[in-house]
Amino acid sequence: MISVAKVQRRNACRYYVRGVAFGDGRRPARQALKDAQEMAGLPPGVWMGRGLSALGLTAGEAVTQRQMELVYGQGRHPDADRMERELLDDGADAETARLATVLGQPAEEIEKRKLTPLFAVDFVFRAQASLIVLWALGDDHTRWVIERAHERAIDTVLRWLEDEVAETRWSSGRKRAKAPALVASRWRHFDNRDGFPLLHDHVLILNRVQRPDGTWGALDTRRLYQNVVAAGTLYTLTMTTQVCEELGLATVPREVTPGLRPVMEIAGVDQDLIDWSATRREQIDAALEGITDTYVAKHGRLPGERGRHGLGWWAAQETRREKKTPKPLEQLRAWWRTSAILRFGQKMVDGLLERCRAAGKAIRARVSPQVDAVLAAVDVAAIVFTVRRTFARRHVLAEARRHLLETLRGREFTRGLDDYIADRALARHSRQLTVPQPGRPMPAPDQVTYTADFAWPHRWWIAGTGGKPPRESSGYERARVASLALQNAIRDARIARSAPDGAPAATASAAPHAVDHPDRDAAHTPAQQAAAVQAHQQAAMPEQLEGRTTDPETWIRTPENLDRFAAWKRAADARRRAVADHLQQTGQPASDAVGPADQQQHHTPQLDPGRGAAPGQ
Repeated sequence: MISVAKVQRRNACRYYVRGVAFGDGRRPARQALKDAQEMAGLPPGVWMGRGLSALGLTAGEAVTQRQMELVYGQGRHPDADRMERELLDDGADAETARLATVLGQPAEEIEKRKLTPLFAVDFVFRAQASLIVLWALGDDHTRWVIERAHERAIDTVLRWLEDEVAETRWSSGRKRAKAPALVASRWRHFDNRDGFPLLHDHVLILNRVQRPDGTWGALDTRRLYQNVVAAGTLYTLTMTTQVCEELGLATVPREVTPGLRPVMEIAGVDQDLIDWSATRREQIDAALEGITDTYVAKHGRLPGERGRHGLGWWAAQETRREKKTPKPLEQLRAWWRTSAILRFGQKMVDGLLERCRAAGKAIRARVSPQVDAVLAAVDVAAIVFTVRRTFARRHVLAEARRHLLETLRGREFTRGLDDYIADRALARHSRQLTVPQPGRPMPAPDQVTYTADFAWPHRWWIAGTGGKPPRESSGYERARVASLALQNAIRDARIARSAPDGAPAATASAAPHAVDHPDRDAAHTPAQQAAAVQAHQQAAMPEQLEGRTTDPETWIRTPENLDRFAAWKRAADARRRAVADHLQQTGQPASDAVGPADQQQHHTPQLDPGRGAAPGQ
């Protein structure tokens, strides 16, 4: 996952130059950064990004303390001291020499407008808890594989930001240009403030890029913030896939918060080990319960999705400890191993990787490394629509990457498949809301807003467990039910249209799995493809939570939902019988037979009669 923070003048020196650059510790003010890092056994920060050559830097070069003070504390060239001396020697006055080293607009001019200069954006990359446990307790080879996958995933995200997201703007936003060359630095941290394992990197992306004319200007940071979720899913998908492929592992879903998306963790890593390493989660959850009670007492209702995120941030800040003294990684790993052995026993710690490989082998044996892109597009579009109602391409792309992570379970996939699924979901199952205005340029593709014509699912209540009160179904749970209904309706339509007179419908065991993605043709009929992908997804997700597989037996079992599912089944059976009767009588398909482009419209179940029928019904 990725979290984001601002690097501004008021916190640049105190927090980043003295803290983040020193392993999130507290470096003495008069101690040089390089000396402090060597004494503590910490790796130095390194430069990265395509824009380094414009500043005379190279990728992988160590970041010095003076460079960090100039770039992230003043918004100046990393070699500003030498440049300023040369200008002074040539006869320039001090102010002119200083301004010549500033990248973009000087911070003083921004402050005159009563604005706070933004020097950089801090992207914090953190792996899933199970991967962190493997990294902390595994052997040297396992640690090296995870760290390399972590670094490669960060590089992949940075390249994606440069290619697809980053833009610079000027003239109050009236002029824009792509910014394919970012300047960033990466800082490695090993633990949290309690001393437990937490592999994460701070990537400080400079809020200055070169414009086409060679001058320096600010990034459109709003676009960076809008694409944080899509970048986070790309990081998680890339890192998890590389680790699983190299070590022979697989992933399983783990519920963190009831009703919200599960986290795909490494199969075989026990929940007790995850809880042992995630000390901050326990502290935040304890504080969050009291904060939520206060919110309910004040507002008379539970917080929504955005409110939960805000309360979670508040709880994290309240439980945050003071900075600690950083320690070398070898010392930390020895302490982590000893702590885990004392709590769980040496057999459990030493056999961790083998248990993960055994669990991964069992999962890989039943999961095909292929994806039905047709049903994936339906799933992605239905979930995004139900959760958001209106959405942009970045939301669909993030959901497509989650779908690949959940369906493939750590297996490799064709590069670009996430974009292909997202584009198909927008083209086949979405409707554009943004209307071009006469005389104005067409908005960029990622700024276009979409919606869909799927029926809107009812809300329902879920019985509480463990003494907890009943809760309302979340937007994500309703989205999963809507998606499953659509996918099964499309399967029914495929099988009904492809079955000849008197021929039985295809079964899941009758055909192998087929795939529809770039560079590989679908070799089977629609009926075979539908039946096979149903079997594939059911085999891939047997342990999924309620309502999260294509198997009707695992859907959320409330009386209201069972009644709805029965109604959907009766409607699908009636439709299938009508098509079969028409074919038997006339030998021709019905005039309103479902076509490939409008399957989701003709077979969308009417979930809420109060909201009107779905199109085509």
